[in-house]
Amino acid sequence: MDRLVHLSLALRRLARRTTGLLATAALAAWVILGGPLAPFGPALGLALVLWGALLTRRLRARLGQTGDATLLADVELGALLSVGLDAALLRFEGGLSGAFSPAVYVLVALVAAFARPVAGLMVVGWVLLLEALIRKVTLGEHGFDALITHGAFVAAFALLNLAFLRAEVARIRTTARGRVDAELARLKDDARRYRLLGAGADVAAPEHATRDRLERSSVEEIHQSVHYALDLLRRSLGLNTAVLLWLNDSGTHLRISELSTASDDIHDAPFAVGDGVLGAVVAKKERVSLTSLRPSYKVPYYAGPCPVRTMLAIPVMEEQTLRGILAIDRTEAAPFTAQEEELAAQAARYCLRAIQNERVFVQLERAKVEQGKLYRAAQALGQALGEKDVILAGVRAAREIASFDLAAITVFDEATKQHEVVAAKSEQGDVEDLVGARFAHNAGLVSMVVQNRFPLPYKGEFDPAHQIVLTKRFPWPKLPSLLVIPLLIHGRALGTLILGARRKHAFGGAVRPTLEVLASHLAVSLANARMVQKLEQMATTDGLTGLLNKRAMLEAAGQKVNAAARFSRKLSVLIADIDFFKKVNDTYGHDVGDVVIKGLGDILKRQKRTTDVVARFGGEEFVVLCEETDERGAMLLAERIREELGKTTFHAAAGPLQVTCSVGVATFPDAGRDWDALFKAADEALYTSKRGGRNRSTAWAPPPKSQRMLVG
Repeated sequence: MDRLVHLSLALRRLARRTTGLLATAALAAWVILGGPLAPFGPALGLALVLWGALLTRRLRARLGQTGDATLLADVELGALLSVGLDAALLRFEGGLSGAFSPAVYVLVALVAAFARPVAGLMVVGWVLLLEALIRKVTLGEHGFDALITHGAFVAAFALLNLAFLRAEVARIRTTARGRVDAELARLKDDARRYRLLGAGADVAAPEHATRDRLERSSVEEIHQSVHYALDLLRRSLGLNTAVLLWLNDSGTHLRISELSTASDDIHDAPFAVGDGVLGAVVAKKERVSLTSLRPSYKVPYYAGPCPVRTMLAIPVMEEQTLRGILAIDRTEAAPFTAQEEELAAQAARYCLRAIQNERVFVQLERAKVEQGKLYRAAQALGQALGEKDVILAGVRAAREIASFDLAAITVFDEATKQHEVVAAKSEQGDVEDLVGARFAHNAGLVSMVVQNRFPLPYKGEFDPAHQIVLTKRFPWPKLPSLLVIPLLIHGRALGTLILGARRKHAFGGAVRPTLEVLASHLAVSLANARMVQKLEQMATTDGLTGLLNKRAMLEAAGQKVNAAARFSRKLSVLIADIDFFKKVNDTYGHDVGDVVIKGLGDILKRQKRTTDVVARFGGEEFVVLCEETDERGAMLLAERIREELGKTTFHAAAGPLQVTCSVGVATFPDAGRDWDALFKAADEALYTSKRGGRNRSTAWAPPPKSQRMLVG
């Protein structure tokens, strides 16, 4: 039945998709059979209306107004246009070789230009097929020589148009991409020269776009502020050019940062700091005023002969360090007055302040972003209570800060001086097997980080030939970037966070401080999770045997009984009690009594199944809750427990000691339909074993009928 439904749905989808093609084929057949040659009538009008409707529908689909353009839409659109064109040629010229027959070349050119390549080839084939049928059936032509020549031109026209158009589009895209890349590179270079950039590529991949937008907006803000100051200075002092030149990182070259000029002969390429008349400013770091300049003098920011006669160059200093030069000039030979020089110096200070303010803004924005990451990380770590949840939240937060391919977490046991890998994850799946691996304190990076409480390796660069991460027994993937961060809490290393990346320089100075702060949050959350786990264990576990305590057993028992009742399953309860335990305490002491109790607890751990619940109910009494176990299975388990305890010898100062136990068994629902009734029945069976001579197992049985009547 399902196959029929799927087949029906598939046929419906096929019918919907091919409706346009079928209608197009019908219109083509109507044209071939001579419809357009007849006088205009109802049939022809209906055909034209259908053709127009289908054409409009395909155009809308192609333009994306009713959905994405598809290959089918391109084919239908081209086929409809060819049918309409041939119908018009037949109607108004009586054939396909008239004055307007070259219109088919325009049609195939349009299809080749805008349709997908495969659709364009299909439309060309359709055009040739339709024309061949019209010539054969409608016009009664018998030779195909003209059609072959015409078809060759149609195909060549379509292919050439397709090739040249696609090539031109590709060229335009490449050129545009190159211009965009060049502009981005220029902005990046400006940001670097203005010291707006942090460490290069050591941020997480999702943060690249945000960082780049911040840097671009800051550079543009600097350019606007500086250009405003220079333009105002040029107009107010009647200058030819006012230009801010900025030093590169190495201090070897100057380049135009921003300018306002009336000259067209500007040289924009970088030039050496000692080049031309500006060399004195760089050497002396003092303002230089020059007059009576000649065309032979070299002013580096002009491409040709020197067009100015007076120039003033002011060094832009930041904390005794030369950052750039503000140069102003005019074509007149009149020297700059002291007032004009002071005005230019103020403009230079304004330009420097604009750069410094934007630098502070970028730093604040970055700090805000980093604080947001740490805040979200702290929230996620605070909400994670279990150790596994804490580890997942920590790794997720680290991925928001830095881009890495591998992460692992180790913990250190100070008592045993052992490290353990508690979590490991990588995209290649090459470290998951390390989870649970234990290794001693050694000379590896993890041990050194725990000992020194400082991240390693230096600069985050991993050398597999000379560095060991865990130990030689557990090899580490050969990644170029590695960072091992201590998980510190109150100055004590709880373990380490290990991050690895396949790209170089992934953990530079921009992310390391943030990762260290995250590691401290992770250490606190991990310690809290362990404390919560320890408290839960203390609240639910018997301290002597490691089994569940009475409270935890009662919680589990209620759930097990409800599940057994809901799904009609068997459920058995065993109560085991050590025989003559008071005599053991009185004779050998309570410490030996504790050894005996622990010994029975160990036997119960070994004998129980994974789904069984075992608890020390109090004193020398133990309870076992067995899911999906009938009375026979419960009695077999009781006998195994009793026999193994009887074979166990306990050693005490007064000599070897052997004990026995009695066991009572009750099964749901025969012995009771709730926990209280079930436990009472098992307790009654236990006392039956005690009264029967001890060291035996007894299953609960209903009292005889006469006894029930007497009780009633």
